[in-house]
Amino acid sequence: MPEVTDNAALGRYEMVIDGVTAFVSYVRQGDRITLAHTEVPKALGGRGVGSLLATAVLDDIRRRDLRLVPECEFIAAFIRRHPEFGDLVVAPNDVP
Repeated sequence: MPEVTDNAALGRYEMVIDGVTAFVSYVRQGDRITLAHTEVPKALGGRGVGSLLATAVLDDIRRRDLRLVPECEFIAAFIRRHPEFGDLVVAPNDVP
């Protein structure tokens, strides 16, 4: 699996494949992370890159013991299909 890195300066997780970058942008506040947008360029389409990226990002969020607000529809749909990540989710207005 290609490596996923947390580019905190840009507020996004990144995965580079064949020189092309797929990413999930986020906003972090304390122990809460809001995943705002996922982008997989067309050059990487149809290769399962979005699922690989989502899995790696969610695994990292679990490892860091963060709480997740899945604002991004792709991530929200991924979690619905993979309920093993459901325990990471909190409502946007829950008090930390």
